Amino acid sequence: MPAASLLPLFGSAAGPGALGGPAGGGAGGGGRKAAGPGAFRLTEKFVLLLVFSAFITLCFGAIFFLPDSSKLLSGVFFHSAALQPPPPPPGGQPRAPPQPGGGPAAGAPAAGGAGSLERIRADHERALREAKETLQKLPEEIRRDIRQEKEKLLQDARGRKEAGAPGLPQRLFRQPVGAVGQEPADPAVRQRRDKIKEMMKHAWDNYKRYAWGLNELKPISKQGHSSNLFGNIQGATIVDALDTLYIMEMKEEFKEAKEWVEKNLDFNVNAEISVFEVNIRFVGGLLSAYYLSGEEVFRKKAVELGEKLLPAFNTPTGIPWALLNIKSGIGRNWPWASGGSSILAEFGTLHLEFVHLSHLSGNPVFAEKVMNIRKVLNRLDKPEGLYPNYLNPSSGQWGQHHVSIGGLGDSFYEYLLKAWLMSDKTDEEGKKMYYDAVQAIETHLIRKSSGGLTYIAEWKGGLLEHKMGHLTCFAGGMFALGADGAPNDKTGHHIELGAEIARTCHESYDRTSMKLGPEAFRFDGGVEAIATRQNEKYYILRPEVIETYMYMWRLTHDPKYRQWGWEAVEALEKHCRVDGGYSGIRDVYNNHESHDDVQQSFFLSETLKYLYLLFSEDDLLPFEHWVFNTEAHPLPVLPKDDGNKEENQK
Repeated sequence: MPAASLLPLFGSAAGPGALGGPAGGGAGGGGRKAAGPGAFRLTEKFVLLLVFSAFITLCFGAIFFLPDSSKLLSGVFFHSAALQPPPPPPGGQPRAPPQPGGGPAAGAPAAGGAGSLERIRADHERALREAKETLQKLPEEIRRDIRQEKEKLLQDARGRKEAGAPGLPQRLFRQPVGAVGQEPADPAVRQRRDKIKEMMKHAWDNYKRYAWGLNELKPISKQGHSSNLFGNIQGATIVDALDTLYIMEMKEEFKEAKEWVEKNLDFNVNAEISVFEVNIRFVGGLLSAYYLSGEEVFRKKAVELGEKLLPAFNTPTGIPWALLNIKSGIGRNWPWASGGSSILAEFGTLHLEFVHLSHLSGNPVFAEKVMNIRKVLNRLDKPEGLYPNYLNPSSGQWGQHHVSIGGLGDSFYEYLLKAWLMSDKTDEEGKKMYYDAVQAIETHLIRKSSGGLTYIAEWKGGLLEHKMGHLTCFAGGMFALGADGAPNDKTGHHIELGAEIARTCHESYDRTSMKLGPEAFRFDGGVEAIATRQNEKYYILRPEVIETYMYMWRLTHDPKYRQWGWEAVEALEKHCRVDGGYSGIRDVYNNHESHDDVQQSFFLSETLKYLYLLFSEDDLLPFEHWVFNTEAHPLPVLPKDDGNKEENQK
C-alpha cells in the first residue's frame, strides 16, 4: 500500500511541499523534497506505523499461533466492552431504553473515548497474560485444558440447541382400536390365559428381585446378565416387557417399569451396540408402550434413541452398519460377515420402527433412511429372484450368495409384508417386493420330505442345505398373514403353506424328549425334523413356533393350534421354570435338564405375549389395526387419511 494512503489514519498530511511537486520544489531541486519540518513529521509517522504494526502482530500472534484455546479467543473477542452491558447509572436510576438505530438515548451523555480505550487495553493485557501462562505449562497440561475447553463448548452448544429447539410436535393421543380386549368367553380358555399371566408374573418378579435395571436375568445364579448386543445401555427386559405388562393388565408392574424408564433409561453411553437388536427391542418397545398407554416419556425416549442410531447410515450406499458406537457415531460390521458386509435381516428390519419415528417426531429423515435401503436393493440383480444374506455397504454389491429364511435373512421378508399392511395397504413397492420374494422362495427353497413334511431349505450358491432353523418357523405365520393379498387367487394356497410349516415346526417339538424345539433340525441322512448336531440341540426360550400358532389360530380358528400352544406351556413349566425365573435348555433330546441360566428378554416380550394372545379373543390387538415388529411389539396401522386427521402442532 502506498505510504500516502496510510497517512489519513494518523493525521492530516504535511503542507503542500511535503510531497514535492511544483509548490514544494526548491531551486535546483529537480522535484526532490527539501529537508524541513514537514518531512520530519512524515518520518515520525512511519516509525509510529511500524511500532503499532509490530504491537498488533504480537497480539494476534499470541492469540492465533498458540495452542487452540477457546479461553484466549474469548478473552479478546467475547469479553470486550462492546459485548458487555453498560454499568447501571448511579443512584439506581433505570437505564434509558435503546433508541431506534442503536444510538444513545435522548439526553444521555456520549460515551467517552478514553474509557473504551482503557477497556480494550485491559482486554489485550489479559489475553497476553493468559498466553504467557499457557506457554509456561507442560504440553500435557495444555492438551488437557484444550480438551476440557472443547468439551465445555460442546456442552454449551448442545444446551443452547436443546433450549432453542422446538422439540417434538404436540400430539393429541388417540389410543388405537384393540389396545384392550374382552375376557375370553370360554372358562377353560380363560383359565389357561390366566396361567400364562402367572408365568409372566413369575418371570417379572424374579427379574425385579435379582436383576432390576440390568438387561436380563440369570435365574439359576439369581443375578443380572448382560449381553454385548446392548453395549452399556441397560434395562432391556424392562423395555421389552412394557407392552406385555400393559396388555396383561399388570398395572402396578407397568407403572414401576414406566418410572424406571423415566428416571434411569440412559442412551448417553460410550458403547458399541447392535443397531438391529437395539432397534427391535428398545425402539420397538418404547414405540408400542407409547401407542398403548399414551405416556409421553416413551415417545421422547424412542425418538431420542432413533436419533442416536442415525449415524449408522453414514456409509457410501446408505446401507447401515451392523454395529455402532452411539457416542462417537463410528460404525462397523461384524468381523465374520462375508467381505465386511451388512446382514440382510439386520438392515432390512428397521422399516416399521423408523416409519413410526418419522410419524411421531415429524422428522422425515427416519423414513427416508429406510426407503433408501429399498432403492439400493431394487437396483441390484437378485440371483434366481432371491436376496442373499450379505450386502457390502461400501460397494453396494452382494457378498456371499447365501440365502436363508431363517437366521440372517428372516425378518427382512417379514418387514416387506408388514410395511405394506402398516401403510393401510398403500405401500405398493413393499407389497410387490414381498410377493416376488415369496414366489422365488417357493420355487427354489421350499421342499417336501419323504415323510410329507414341508420345510424351507437354505440356498448356498445354488446348492440346497436341507436344514431348517427354529427362527425359520416364523414363516408359517407370515405366509398366512399375507394370504389375503396374494396375487392370482393364491389366498388359499398361502394359508395352506402356512399350515404346513406350522405342522413341520410342531413335529420338531414333538420329536424331542422335552417337547421343546431345537435351534435347528434337518431333513437328510434318513432323519426328518430332528437336530443331528450337538450345537443345534439347544432351546433358548424362542417364540417363533408359538408365533406361528397364534397367527394360524387367528386366521383359521382351528383348535389344534391352541392345543399345540398349551403343550408348549406345559413343557416350559416342566423343564424351563426354576425358582428364579425361566431358563433355556442345552439339549432338548436329553431326559435331564441342563439349564443355560439365561432368561432372555424376548421370553417376556414375545413368547409369553404370543401365548397370551393365542388364548385371547380376536379383539385384543386385531390384525386389521396392528402389526407386530419382529420382537412382537405391536405398532398401529397408519390409516391412509391419517395425515389429514392428525392434529400435530409445533
